[in-house]
Amino acid sequence: MGKKHNKQWVWLALDRKTREIIGFHVGGRSREDARKFWQSLPPVYRQCAVVYSDKWEAYQGIIPSNRHRIVEKSKRETNHIERFNNTLRQRISRLGRKTLSFSKKLSHHIASLIHFIQHYNSSLSLAS
Repeated sequence: MGKKHNKQWVWLALDRKTREIIGFHVGGRSREDARKFWQSLPPVYRQCAVVYSDKWEAYQGIIPSNRHRIVEKSKRETNHIERFNNTLRQRISRLGRKTLSFSKKLSHHIASLIHFIQHYNSSLSLAS
């Protein structure tokens, strides 16, 4: 955002059954950002859901260990979210790597992401 050294990551949580995006956070890769991401989830998911993730160390101590499953990409437990990440890069040009479309302000970047997620989630409910 604005400068190459100000890198931002999109943290996403997807309900595997409904394919709905249930939480997200835009920020760094720190433990504090992991905490903000975890807090973006509805309380029922924080209490009951099983979370599949990579081995990123920031998750440790944030996501309760009894519901956290660390998996390799080859196990295909994260394929739905990886596919959604690809969809985001295709449909929101400012998320693409080495693009001419970009946001100078983080708030604009987040607003476009919120708009897309809301549209995506509403299209899921229309399809069923």
